[in-house]
Amino acid sequence: MTWLLAIFQTLLFVALAPLLAGWLKWCKCHLQNRQAPSLLQPYRELLKLTRKQPVVAEHASWIFTRAPYIIFSATVLAASIVPLIAVDLPTAAIADVIVLVGFFAFARFFLALAGLDIGTAFGGMGSSREMTISSLAEPAMLMAIFTLTMTASTTNLSFAIVHVLNEGLVLRPSFVFALFALMLVAIAETGRIPVDNPDTHLELTMIHEAMILEYSGRHLALIEWASQVKLMLYGVLIANIFFPWGIAQGFSIQALAYGLLAIIVKLALLAILLSISETLLAKMRLFRVQEYLSFAYLLGLLGMLSHIILEASR
Repeated sequence: MTWLLAIFQTLLFVALAPLLAGWLKWCKCHLQNRQAPSLLQPYRELLKLTRKQPVVAEHASWIFTRAPYIIFSATVLAASIVPLIAVDLPTAAIADVIVLVGFFAFARFFLALAGLDIGTAFGGMGSSREMTISSLAEPAMLMAIFTLTMTASTTNLSFAIVHVLNEGLVLRPSFVFALFALMLVAIAETGRIPVDNPDTHLELTMIHEAMILEYSGRHLALIEWASQVKLMLYGVLIANIFFPWGIAQGFSIQALAYGLLAIIVKLALLAILLSISETLLAKMRLFRVQEYLSFAYLLGLLGMLSHIILEASR
């Protein structure tokens, strides 16, 4: 029964990711006084792409054609270990922060290889920029989450969330620093404004889009779907690590339904905040991203130091 629930939670992750992307687009359009598309538009776009035959370059190797499947599979595996509506599932045994970062790095590695495989100038440029940003974002992400794991004395996400739940509402300065650090990293890792703009195809400003310019059909659908799942992954991490109230600790129908409702509300609020920030801010220059992620790392470091000074010394 618990394994079926774990599989259902992963499928729910994958199924709701395009809906979150549609809600984010809907909020941005209304904030910018534009006509908003349907919330189901991402599903229609994915369905349209899956019906099209992919066009592959003549000199493409097996990396180019297999990379979308590897990227999507790695992202789904990452989703399977992150608690969405319940904790203490069978996948909690591998729900480790290091494992999660490993899945992200594995998917990014093949995405960068796919961008380099065709040999186009934009693909190589996008891969170079992606790996540069990731080398700065991953330490900041680990520093932010390690602040939580030091409080819970474990790197297991499920156990850490249970620890925060059992302690109740406690205002910790370390968590405030870690929260802002993880939010900054999430924006960079998912290619959102001000680091990247997922809605543009301007060659000189692209990062993520430059690597997937040569993809089409179902290959492009898998990569787009994986990016939507990754956006939801970071949203769930922020919601359930720092605001875990509502997540189910039991497996009753009522607890699971309440957990599903809680995460939907939290993700909707986070999407509204993201849409407001993207409306108010402009995309920064690429050379400013280093300062942006260094600030995120500094926030994570301050969170860890404040935990050591204010909490660990007690």
